[in-house]
Amino acid sequence: MKKFIIALILGFSSILTAQNSVSGTVTDNQNNPLPGVSVYAPELHKGTTTDANGKYELNNLPNGSLRIAFTYVGYANQNKTIVKLLKQNTLDIVLEESILEMDEVVVSTPFNKLQSQNVMKIEHESIKTLQQKGTSTLIEGLATIPGVSQISTGTSIGKPVIRGLSGNRVLVYSQGVRIENQQFGDEHGLGLNDAGIESVEVIKGPASLLYGSDALGGVLYFNPEKFADAGTFKANFSQKYFTNTEGSNSSIGLKTSTDNWKFLARGSYNTHSDYKISGGDRVTNSRYNETDFKTGIGYSNSTFSSVVRYNYNKLDIGIPEDGIAEQSSSKDTQFPRQGIFNHLLSLNNVIFFENSKLDVDLGYIANDRSEFEDSNEASLHMKLNTFNYNAKYHFPKFGKIETIFGVQGMHQTNKNSGEEYLIPDATTNDFGVFGTANYEWENSVIQAGLRFDNRNITSIAHGTEGEEGYFQALDRSFDSFNASLGYKTKLAEPLTFRLNVATGFRAPNLAELTSNGVHEGTNRYEIGNADLKTEQNVQTDLNLEYKNTHFEFFVNGFYNHVNNYIYTSPTGEIRDDNDVFAYVQDNAQLYGGEVGLHFHPHPLDWLHFETSFETVTGKKENKDYLPLIPANNWNNTLRTEFNIKNWLSEGFASLNVSSTFNQDNVSGFETASKGYTLVNLGFGGTVKLGKTAFDINLNGNNLFDKKYIAHLSRLKTDGIPNIGRNIVLGVNFNL
Repeated sequence: MKKFIIALILGFSSILTAQNSVSGTVTDNQNNPLPGVSVYAPELHKGTTTDANGKYELNNLPNGSLRIAFTYVGYANQNKTIVKLLKQNTLDIVLEESILEMDEVVVSTPFNKLQSQNVMKIEHESIKTLQQKGTSTLIEGLATIPGVSQISTGTSIGKPVIRGLSGNRVLVYSQGVRIENQQFGDEHGLGLNDAGIESVEVIKGPASLLYGSDALGGVLYFNPEKFADAGTFKANFSQKYFTNTEGSNSSIGLKTSTDNWKFLARGSYNTHSDYKISGGDRVTNSRYNETDFKTGIGYSNSTFSSVVRYNYNKLDIGIPEDGIAEQSSSKDTQFPRQGIFNHLLSLNNVIFFENSKLDVDLGYIANDRSEFEDSNEASLHMKLNTFNYNAKYHFPKFGKIETIFGVQGMHQTNKNSGEEYLIPDATTNDFGVFGTANYEWENSVIQAGLRFDNRNITSIAHGTEGEEGYFQALDRSFDSFNASLGYKTKLAEPLTFRLNVATGFRAPNLAELTSNGVHEGTNRYEIGNADLKTEQNVQTDLNLEYKNTHFEFFVNGFYNHVNNYIYTSPTGEIRDDNDVFAYVQDNAQLYGGEVGLHFHPHPLDWLHFETSFETVTGKKENKDYLPLIPANNWNNTLRTEFNIKNWLSEGFASLNVSSTFNQDNVSGFETASKGYTLVNLGFGGTVKLGKTAFDINLNGNNLFDKKYIAHLSRLKTDGIPNIGRNIVLGVNFNL
């Protein structure tokens, strides 16, 4: 067994001589060849593009089945599977024009179908699309997706919220590995930079069947940047400037590939001053600096594919405790501040057999977090080291049934070296085993699965009993069985119906079990509860989707019942001049959904109108409202697409009006929030000057400098508004 694992990890021990290939021609429905079509085999991380005659060829392919995605702007994507590869295979493709959104391959679900074929409704957004909205951080861009919002601390820290659930209830994946970075803390962000990320997929609902504990509320799955096409070398440089924070975001990357080997690297630097509110005042010490480096190397042949990726992320973040005080445009953080270092190392291996495959992801995450109160000596210093593994075996297809069996696990240690302890030294071990099957016939699909998980948490006693900072020794074990059942069918050619029922769970985290002290981020004295039970939920999701050439409409509805929902509740006591909050449990329910349409009138091919509305309500069993529930939002975008002679191609101009409503449904210790409307403008395209071509984006966000405070802003209790007007200019050069 040990020899097998070593061979799997190294991945390069043998190369077989099989030389399977696929070639063909890609045309439109008038039989005209389409040059520049992306032809990509995702399991091999390998691709090419069609030549001037629409022809393509992929070599050194595996012996079993292979999935190939064909992508071209303005045309509907196609996802083709060759069941059994021969030495030479011919696959000709006809792409249909598609004015509306492209149909993307979904990676976060087990069978990697096109979204139109998928049982679950998954939101898919390219990072390029999010960046065109001019947001300054990754989480700001995510919050523009219906059903997703953020708990923010200024512009530097944002934590995702999916349909009212946040913190440890939302799992984040990057490079195929679950991100573990003390995410229980409200004052700690994702630790991810959008440079070097291709796209994001959002699962809005329990995904514990696929990912285990902490996926009770949903999953954010970030797909890394693709490697270059075989036989090519690419380099690019991008630069953004933000007027509000006098901020700068620089990124440079390069990548190259042969038929078997591939390599890429990207470095980025992000720096911002204190942000301005409406009227021009700056929020003192809301500045931050970020350094990010990503690299990857891969190899594939006819037997296996292996990819190693590494991501280093360094954050220097000021904590705005004084509100609007000293006015400065300096980018050097003041005290108090945070210093965070993240190292993420991942290895993905796919081994191809005759009619099946084994997919293994291994990951190591080292998170080093320090907080500096009034000197460069850290008062709080925590190191969280995590090893993850995830192995899935795809059985040979049996008729119309596809089946996957998988095991997942995690070993994690947390150690403190500062004077202050937020959570104790502890070890966490996870183990899960699951199976899922997909049955497809005519226009319908059924997908079902079962899973068992165990999480064991042990911690070391620290401090003096009865005093702040005392943690008793802990040894708890949590078990959970979960299941999911999904059904998709086409009620008519343009009308799709999806119904999913799934259970999820979340084991309580260390902060909820052991806290005993002042939580600086919330100015509360928090007391943990070592007897907390596992959160367990059942969620029903319904999706109805109508789509034709010029009109798209969707309705998503959900009802989520959570047993043993964990939250903090005031006890009425005061310690160290702070109100005391204790972790308690109650059954809860969340319900709501999203509705939207995309209209592209004929013959006005250059005009798009999109509108969406999202709502969520969260209540305890006694009908009191849950805390941290986002306000209802109505989002409208008018977008035009155009070309200007020979110097601007793929041009666009957009007007966005986002209306957030009053949030009066608040918990006992929250205050209501007023609604607001923000107006945003965008303009961009590809500029051609002689032989030089570059992409340009110009955005005006909060164009009328509206003064507002978001309900989920952590600066709300101090009356500090969100960011005012921000003009963003970005350019991207392909070198």
